[in-house]
Amino acid sequence: VQLQASGGGLVQAGGSLRLSCTVSGRAFSEYNMGWFRLAPGKEQDFVAGIDWNGGTTSYGGSVKGRFLVSRDNAKSTVYLQMSSLKSEDTAVYYCATDQVPSRFGVLSRPPEYDYWGQGTQVTVSS
Repeated sequence: VQLQASGGGLVQAGGSLRLSCTVSGRAFSEYNMGWFRLAPGKEQDFVAGIDWNGGTTSYGGSVKGRFLVSRDNAKSTVYLQMSSLKSEDTAVYYCATDQVPSRFGVLSRPPEYDYWGQGTQVTVSS
């Protein structure tokens, strides 16, 4: 199973970015997906997640109302649309797949996810 994340970069505060994560080697449409981030000196943070059919989403408290997670099962891709970016959003962002197919509900704990992408750097300048 491979996850390829892309879309990171440098953006000014208040700007927007869209991250993408394409999954291969697994029946993408059967698994919930999550986005996490890791900033220097901080713990890994749950950003957002979406269930296998796109009907349920969940967000970390600091990004609610600013970020939007979505998926295209036909393209085996999950997206993270980030708006109103702040300097505190600066981190490496990782996508990950839930280890249980067709799980009911989106989980926010990293151990519940078994495959991870390589990460994409997002830097927000103030």
